[in-house]
Amino acid sequence: MKFSELIKKVIKRTTIGLTAALTVTSLSLSGLHAEELELEKDELKFGFIKLTDMAPLAIAYEKGFFEDEGLFVTLEPQANWKVLLDRVIDGQLDGAHMLAGQPLAATIGFGTKAHIITPFSMDLNGNGITVSNAVWAEMKKHIPHKDGKPVHPIKADYLKPVVDKYKADGKPFKMGMVFPVSTHNYELRYWLAAGGIHPGYYSKTDTSGQILADAFLSVTPPPQMPATMEAGTIYGYCVGEPWNQQAVFKGIGVPVITDYEIWKNNPEKVFGIRADFAKKYPNTTTALVKALIRAAKWLDENNNANRVEAVKILAKPAYVGADEAVIANSMTGTFEYEKGDKREIPDFNVFYRYFATYPYYSDAIWYLTQMRRWGQITDHKPDSWYDEIAKKVYKPDLYMKAANLLIKEGKIKAEEIPTGTDGYKKPQTEFIDEITFDGRKPNDYLKQFKIGLKEKQTVTGGKVMDK
Repeated sequence: MKFSELIKKVIKRTTIGLTAALTVTSLSLSGLHAEELELEKDELKFGFIKLTDMAPLAIAYEKGFFEDEGLFVTLEPQANWKVLLDRVIDGQLDGAHMLAGQPLAATIGFGTKAHIITPFSMDLNGNGITVSNAVWAEMKKHIPHKDGKPVHPIKADYLKPVVDKYKADGKPFKMGMVFPVSTHNYELRYWLAAGGIHPGYYSKTDTSGQILADAFLSVTPPPQMPATMEAGTIYGYCVGEPWNQQAVFKGIGVPVITDYEIWKNNPEKVFGIRADFAKKYPNTTTALVKALIRAAKWLDENNNANRVEAVKILAKPAYVGADEAVIANSMTGTFEYEKGDKREIPDFNVFYRYFATYPYYSDAIWYLTQMRRWGQITDHKPDSWYDEIAKKVYKPDLYMKAANLLIKEGKIKAEEIPTGTDGYKKPQTEFIDEITFDGRKPNDYLKQFKIGLKEKQTVTGGKVMDK
């Protein structure tokens, strides 16, 4: 890039930065010496939702990793997950921090149809389920205690008497989740069903997700969760941080379980781009993945030593915009349940350890099984279909291209990324209901659940029907 051209870009970005209060634009000249790839496009706009797991984007920007790859990046917060996805699909955004279910759902046509792919998994864990003080007071009566504190993990078995009472009184028990294809929806459903509480089905004609439900789930944007619960519109919710800890700080609710306890080291957000973007801009795609891998490594390296600095960055209004103390409550290796009951959970947020950034096919298949379990995928699919869709959306080849360049450059170590994998993890056993998940056998997995669709079952006319 010529120096004069670079100066023009800097001036352009300065102007943009002055006119967009919520936009963060990359201005440094440090990328001048690090452009190793012939970039097809160097000006990029990425979207995100104000959650702590957008951290790899913020860190890649703030620590100059985008710049090192010759990328001039604008980070822009979005109003909600639907707006974010629509803006990626129509090209207003080049890519975004996404719910893992979004690229999968878009590609199979559940909701807006578009071929979205992911070359990068953003994190593991990071969510929690919170209930109101009133619900907690009732739950607590059924929970075993040790040394004066509740024994964790807290199963939904202890919520069931509360839900049953609401049902007997003719009062719907309402809970919030962030989006129909969000991890939060599936984790909340998983936890409820494991405790014998039916979270409801979807069907071709009814996309409420509330068919035959004991607990009624609805969409609420993450930052609005605490206020919506405080207003009594919902009695609990599943969301990412810092919105569980916000309930603790405001004294309006109690986080009862983390997703780490529901499914240890579960895959969370992904970075999503259009398939045609990756095809049209292959070197740009490699460059942005390189920057994100470096950011993830920075977040976890030296036993989370950088997390205090990360908290300060995320607290900025341009990113998460919550109090540092609220973000630090979970981001620095602890998690506070009931007020004063703070416990060590060093892996509550994982960005790089355990090959967290690698887009495993088996991760994609778990999400697809939950879509089928609850009727978002309306009909039975063979195991081969799950494998085909996973490979259409999750792109470990694009990830490995970027990772291998970073190894060559000495920025990461070879042992920090998986080698010799076929994209499938070994069968996973650490779920709250002790059911084993093998990504190679999705239909066998679905057969194990007491609550949920199996085999040829469909939901028609408000009933589960066997074809």
